[in-house]
Amino acid sequence: MSVLTTPRRAPSHGTARKPGARENFSAWANRHRKWLFAAPAMIFVGVLIVFPLAWTLYLSLTDSQGSVRAASEFVGLQNYVTVLSDAERFWPAVARTLSFTGVALTCEVILGMCIALLLWRPFRGERWVRVAILLPLVATPVAVGMMWRLIFDPNIGFVNQVLGLVGIPPQPWLSGQDTALGTTIFMDVWQWTPMVVLILLAGLTSLSEEPDEAARMDGANAFQRFFFVTLPLMMPTVIVAILLRGIDALKTFDILYATKGKGGGSFHEVETLNVYAYGLSFDYNQYGLSSAVLILFFMIIIGTMWLLTMRKKAASK
Repeated sequence: MSVLTTPRRAPSHGTARKPGARENFSAWANRHRKWLFAAPAMIFVGVLIVFPLAWTLYLSLTDSQGSVRAASEFVGLQNYVTVLSDAERFWPAVARTLSFTGVALTCEVILGMCIALLLWRPFRGERWVRVAILLPLVATPVAVGMMWRLIFDPNIGFVNQVLGLVGIPPQPWLSGQDTALGTTIFMDVWQWTPMVVLILLAGLTSLSEEPDEAARMDGANAFQRFFFVTLPLMMPTVIVAILLRGIDALKTFDILYATKGKGGGSFHEVETLNVYAYGLSFDYNQYGLSSAVLILFFMIIIGTMWLLTMRKKAASK
């Protein structure tokens, strides 16, 4: 007797449903959520940067003067040719800008590193010392400029009175052509060194103590441990401090204008590119020329940022 068997069919579960557009968008949004959350702020900041820059670039290609609403003609690169051929005001302003930035930044980084090293190890009264060091950051640059203007006043200034006690005649700190730029550099160093101290101190506290201890056991003294162990490890942080403070120093305007006024003084002794562009815009209403100066200044800042960024990447490797 034979038994007939019939093959069993696989259970049917139906056809799988393809995800719809809503599911696809949800999955895409979940994968890119960090960019989606940041997009509104990035777009807002981008508009704030792109629109003024584009408008300034447009004005630099016209002969706009008197009023930004007045009729103007397209002149191409004529404003740039005029500015770059100005050996009396533009190129001296470039030299002062670079000198101010270079000297101030060098002093701030060196002093900032020394102070950060002193604050690196705990000591009694550490909190009060840190508060005292950070006090210059509380005041605005204009207030700092006016304060030091009174201190360096040739007639009633505190500095000249102290110098008179030791037989030194009064010095024209802010009124002299040879001393005005150095005096304003001192003001900038006094106010912004604490910012560099904060950045470098944060980098020092994040360092591991093992390399320093190993160098100490090998017989290295304090200077050798700093220059061959601590400083190489701190180079990425030092580059960050130079980048942040250097860009800010390039754009310094308020403390210079508060102490010397229009044109950076009677003989333009502290006239940097910012002061020069301000004078062209608001003193002479030469908006086309001032826009060309600002675009060239922007290119200098971008070039400086690029060089420091490349240096930071090289130090991080």
